[in-house]
Amino acid sequence: MDQRTLLITLNGPDRPGVTSRLFSVLSSFPVIVSDIEQVVIRGRLTLGVLVTYAGGPSTGTGGTLGALWSAMERVAEDLGLELELSTGSQTKEARRRGRLSVSVLGAPLQPAAMAGIAGRIAAAGANIDRIERLAQWPVTCIELSVSGADPAMLRGELAAEAAVQQVDVAVQRTGLSRRAKRLIVMDVDSTLIQAEVIELLAAHAGCLDEVARVTEEAMRGELDFAESLRRRVALLEGLSEDVFAKVRTEVVLTPGARTLVRTLKRLDYRFAIVSGGFTQITDDLVKDLGIDYSAANVLEVVDGRLTGRVVGEIVDRPGKARALERFAREAQVPISQTVAIGDGANDLDMLAIAGLGIAFNAKPVVRKAAHTAVTTPYLDSILYLLGISRDEVEAADAEDLL
Repeated sequence: MDQRTLLITLNGPDRPGVTSRLFSVLSSFPVIVSDIEQVVIRGRLTLGVLVTYAGGPSTGTGGTLGALWSAMERVAEDLGLELELSTGSQTKEARRRGRLSVSVLGAPLQPAAMAGIAGRIAAAGANIDRIERLAQWPVTCIELSVSGADPAMLRGELAAEAAVQQVDVAVQRTGLSRRAKRLIVMDVDSTLIQAEVIELLAAHAGCLDEVARVTEEAMRGELDFAESLRRRVALLEGLSEDVFAKVRTEVVLTPGARTLVRTLKRLDYRFAIVSGGFTQITDDLVKDLGIDYSAANVLEVVDGRLTGRVVGEIVDRPGKARALERFAREAQVPISQTVAIGDGANDLDMLAIAGLGIAFNAKPVVRKAAHTAVTTPYLDSILYLLGISRDEVEAADAEDLL
């Protein structure tokens, strides 16, 4: 059965008691609260309440609806607020209609970008139900709640617009599927940290240019990762194991890395790193950041010197996906509740099987294949894709200082 709806909107100077007064009056009428939204911007209040009621003669101008309408006008007048009232209907099909979360990240975020995104949403026959700011610095993130759209089609349309406007856009289903993600699995080189560890090692061995060339070919997917790793590691033969201590001091975390890990750990997420690099470096990151699980390659050392070989199974593209599955089993988290983050071709398999695959400052082939891409240089921007706001992060940090 169709239900009638009444949208009540109050606008004006904010003051204590507005919400309490409105709902006290509504409690005298046979209505059900369907939705509420309240926003205060620089002391100006916008309060919207959607109520439903059964249709019929008693709700005509002289019946329940007429009385409710008059009561709302008196509330607005007493509080010195502007009132808008609009009626409509809500069918069962409309109530079942799913919602999508559209996150828009820009640094800066220009009006033209929002115009382009909103235009694409409208052209897809969808509606923007709610808009909320999740972050203002160092990037701006705006989250839109969108209904009436096909997820795959909208994702494609907005990806095209994002490229034109040079912003990042993520389209996800709202609800439990988004909030339930509980395992983060992240690549290390050029993702968690700003360099490729093998290139730092190669700089000490005097073969940086050759190693960098092979690395780039592998990251673009032009060369099998396992073979490229063997070729690069062979160039390190003879290096003293003292080089590991030197390289550890040269490793620089990506901006926002500590904030990302710290915040998600507070929320009881499990955090893992999986790397085509080497345990001799990643083990220190595990200890420093409090990471739960890790997988990386092991450089062979004999008599204090690197042999130019890797010990054991190589962590390559399929190996990273297997590691994600293993971490999920150990954490007792379904694959659908995992998030994978990476930048290179050897991350593609784990990005594909994760519940959410994020390409972070990635190569074009990876951006195209991932569920969404982040091109800002701040790793903690990923928090916004999970619905965590900058205000919530700062509030949690402040509590830790008390």
